Amino acid sequence: MSNKTILIDLDGVLNLYTGNYDKEMIPSIKEGAEEFLKKLSKEYNIKLFTARNKILTFKWLKKNKIDKYFTDITNIKEPAWLYIDDRCIKFEGDYSLLEKQINTFKTWYK
Repeated sequence: MSNKTILIDLDGVLNLYTGNYDKEMIPSIKEGAEEFLKKLSKEYNIKLFTARNKILTFKWLKKNKIDKYFTDITNIKEPAWLYIDDRCIKFEGDYSLLEKQINTFKTWYK
């Protein structure tokens, strides 16, 4: 396994989240997520990045049998090689382009 760490967001990336946040319930796992994690975990150190309750999140990972692919759950943007999130924009060095991207941003499920 590589020493490169990838932080993966939970809502909208690994589950069927569509913007209706419920702090007591995490939506169902997204089809293909387990296979993706299985492949990725062979090459990278994977941490789950979420603002959700850590105990509820761990139970969700166990229930979906994907806990084995993660080395940790965090709500802190830790140093990482890469971040995977459904609500992000890659900064390309141009603030004018960035402003345009911010003003027209939509999540993939909208």
